[in-house]
Amino acid sequence: MKIGAVFPQLEIGADPRVVREWTTSVEAAGYNHVVAYDHVLGADPTNRPGWTGYTDKSLFHEVFVLFGYMAAITTELELVTGVLVLPQRQTALVAKQAAEIDVLSGGRLRLGVGIGWNHVEYDALGVPFEKRGARLTQQVELLRKLWAEPVISYDGTFDRVEEAGLNPLPGREIPIWFGGGADAVLRRTGRIGDGWMPTSPPDDKARAQLETIREAAAQAGRDPAAIGIEARLTLGAVPEQDWRAFADGWRDLGATHFGVNTMNMGLSKPEDHAEVLREVLPKLS
Repeated sequence: MKIGAVFPQLEIGADPRVVREWTTSVEAAGYNHVVAYDHVLGADPTNRPGWTGYTDKSLFHEVFVLFGYMAAITTELELVTGVLVLPQRQTALVAKQAAEIDVLSGGRLRLGVGIGWNHVEYDALGVPFEKRGARLTQQVELLRKLWAEPVISYDGTFDRVEEAGLNPLPGREIPIWFGGGADAVLRRTGRIGDGWMPTSPPDDKARAQLETIREAAAQAGRDPAAIGIEARLTLGAVPEQDWRAFADGWRDLGATHFGVNTMNMGLSKPEDHAEVLREVLPKLS
């Protein structure tokens, strides 16, 4: 099971030196990959009674720009979006950005995608919120076509490309993983995904979700064992004495990857995140 670190975007701030030090420290510590979340806009909750989730005070570095920076200061870390809210973005532009990151990093991008939950972002980006699930499925098809062929034509419900293509091409099919636990997500993962990114504990529910994925894969004529699993441990939400058992539980369920999240631990300085990650890796390996 390959262990990665979740980029602590909500608590690391905007100083590029701090971002650099965290990234190089994580690579030097022996982590396999970095996982970064995605949000474009934060909603002001002042006039939105009952609003829950991220707000305009939540700091998010834009993932593709961040990965361009990280690609230049690392040599081995895999760069993983966990997850990119794909339907609110233009498909061809995502294909271009992802291809460029993959080229500049030497093939180190893994694209985790999901449908998101923030209708404010969708409205601001001019994309219908209610059609996001159907759009995502078509987007994955188009992304793979754009990465595979110099020139394509595509006429879908949401996207149209007429005799055009990317340059440079990534030279491979960038892995696309899905985040989320809804039944539709699980079955989509089995049918067309390269992997699944759960955030839940390794319990009976997770076992049943994995069975749904594997069943959908078999029905689609795919090898269920070829679908990766990236679980996530939020250290602040699980008692320290249970961290190893949490990781081992996911190992037993067949997880191929594992992310460690240091946010919401009450750490006082951005640098503390890297220190905690250095200390915890030997305990989970």
